[in-house]
Amino acid sequence: MRQIVLDTETTGLSAEGGDRIIELGCVELYARKLTGNNLHFYFNPERDSHEDALKVHGISNEFLRDKPKFSELTEEILNYLSDAEIIIHNAAFDIGFLNKELERVGKKPLKAYVDNVIDTLAMAKEMFPGKRNSLDALCDRLEVDNSGRTLHGALLDAELLADVYINMTRGQEALLIDAGDAPSDSQTVTVQVDLSQFTLPIILANAQELAVHEDVLTQLDKSSGGQTVWRQTQVASA
Repeated sequence: MRQIVLDTETTGLSAEGGDRIIELGCVELYARKLTGNNLHFYFNPERDSHEDALKVHGISNEFLRDKPKFSELTEEILNYLSDAEIIIHNAAFDIGFLNKELERVGKKPLKAYVDNVIDTLAMAKEMFPGKRNSLDALCDRLEVDNSGRTLHGALLDAELLADVYINMTRGQEALLIDAGDAPSDSQTVTVQVDLSQFTLPIILANAQELAVHEDVLTQLDKSSGGQTVWRQTQVASA
């Protein structure tokens, strides 16, 4: 499974209000391992960042003046993301901005090009209900080193999120086989488990439980007018 951990930085919070993507960072995972095949771009958003956004990412308007526009790199980005499973923290935010950028260049929404999207914020809320589930909070909780994160940056945040995701789903590692190089599409890996080593206990119902069970069956039979399958089978075998 090819997965891409993705993050963006933007000029503000509203894609519909005209805010734009200024940075895209992507980290590739294959079989839950980092491949080093990452993607990282800065963009000229053709507008200035809001003051509050500047405090978050620290990317100056002057720095972005000579950077390429999103439209110039759209095809390269889509080719990189094509058919992968995308992992994003608070996916609705980033996808909203990506879809708006794609719309500007006459492209379909992101879902038309990728296999699936996993929202790690939604995952975290299920795993840690009632707790803070920001990227920083998850790094602290899952012991992922984020000491280098003084400001938000798309590539750094994607790298941290990759570690967070692996830690959040580490129970799956027991089912993984490290076969060295990633298998080709024509290869199949089969895992066999010898069940003969397990002895499963047989727990019989006691008299009270049997009586309650029989009473439930009787009530169901009455409500169906004597048409339940088990009663008809009993009559036929008598």
